[in-house]
Amino acid sequence: MSSLEELREERLKKLNLLKEKGIDPYPARSGRDTAIVNLLANFDEGKEVTIAGRVMALRRHGGSTFIDLYDGTGKIQGYLKEDALGAETFSLFDTTVDVGDFIDLTGTPGETKRGEKSIIATGWRILAKSLRPLPEKWHGLQDTEERLRKRYLDILFNSDVHEMVEKRAVFWQAVREFMLGKGFLEVETPTLELTTGGAEATPFKTHHNDFDLDVYLRISIGELWQKRLMVAGFPRTFEIGRVYRNEGSSPEHLQEFTNMEFYAAYMDLDEGKRLTQELYREIASKVFGKTKFTTRGHTFDLADKWEDLDYVATVEKIAGVNVLDASEAELMGGLRELGVEYEGESRERLTDALWKHCRRQISGPAFLVNHPKLVAPLSKGNPQDERLTVMFQVILAGSELSRAHAELNDPLDQRKRFEEQQKLIEGGDTEAMMPDWDYVEAMEYGMPPSFGLGVGDRLFAFLADKPIRETQIFPLLKPKND
Repeated sequence: MSSLEELREERLKKLNLLKEKGIDPYPARSGRDTAIVNLLANFDEGKEVTIAGRVMALRRHGGSTFIDLYDGTGKIQGYLKEDALGAETFSLFDTTVDVGDFIDLTGTPGETKRGEKSIIATGWRILAKSLRPLPEKWHGLQDTEERLRKRYLDILFNSDVHEMVEKRAVFWQAVREFMLGKGFLEVETPTLELTTGGAEATPFKTHHNDFDLDVYLRISIGELWQKRLMVAGFPRTFEIGRVYRNEGSSPEHLQEFTNMEFYAAYMDLDEGKRLTQELYREIASKVFGKTKFTTRGHTFDLADKWEDLDYVATVEKIAGVNVLDASEAELMGGLRELGVEYEGESRERLTDALWKHCRRQISGPAFLVNHPKLVAPLSKGNPQDERLTVMFQVILAGSELSRAHAELNDPLDQRKRFEEQQKLIEGGDTEAMMPDWDYVEAMEYGMPPSFGLGVGDRLFAFLADKPIRETQIFPLLKPKND
């Protein structure tokens, strides 16, 4: 068996042969006038067409050659005969074209003796000469890193991955159409920030040379910017974009992913719940054609009634700890008794660790409500209990898929909570929320009661029943050590 380098050298010789014949192996234009999917749908025998695509298979039989041509929309057989093309044109194809090359193929639609729809070639033209052979055994490749590293081959050979890329596009199209249909204005907000807000995560840090200052890649989709737009008088806004979090990877977490956040003035939590249910159900139906899913060992139906789960009561029921009344020592004791590993000993981190242990047992769909104020520094306080907030998280398959708030619009309360987050930062908590004092100033001009929610790639990954990294078209990978 020839080595890869030997095969590449053979293809370089064919490339040079084309050039010697005065043929550009990489022309700027194709003569294609028909996509294969359209040709197959309207198969008009005898009408000459020109199609284009990649040669995926090549079968030579003396004076005739059969190829499979794929253009990304469909695949069709091409039938090249020496007596139809002429000896010189046929010979040039035979001696220079390999599997993997892109060509124009001109001919008439017809059926072979076996009844297979084909193009009976009257001419061909090289569009791009490939220098590396396509792998013969890509299907069933078990090395995930190799598949992701050469994602272009994974998409080319794996129909499931190809379909995933298309569904991902439909997912975000469905989100955008839903929001626009509800009267939301699509906006763009900064991805470089002086302070990161809207979430609790470690940011990526870089340096702005012109201003000579350090800035951060955003960790949320412009939450504090969109709420500034509430101050500015826009009642409904949304943004779809990339988010960056410099933290660990898992089947549910990445350092870079796509999210959508929307904010609506004068919308309360109950209306927000109804809108969220409608959004989730529409996404599921448009993208996957169903509302019932099995993923991560859980089965749920988005068409079912979504129950409310009280944060404190749920943790106490499952873990046996009241996170409002327990001391830090009791919280740590509860975690040790459950065998739960945790990082940080602040009350916020301990409470969050207990909840994350409990949520894995919940299939949903459900709304987690009445979060302690400490774990929700941007949410409005609960008038029935000042220790709690007015917010919810969507719980599906043991995880949080969305976070929504009755947005805090009291600037004095917001300042106090930012001061508490600042203390956490000074205590070494790298995921605590950076205070944004300019945002507090904007809020002092008056911000209407508002509701906000975020949803994104994690939901798509759960509905597709795949690790989130595999739902990214080109996920970040460490350089390969050769």
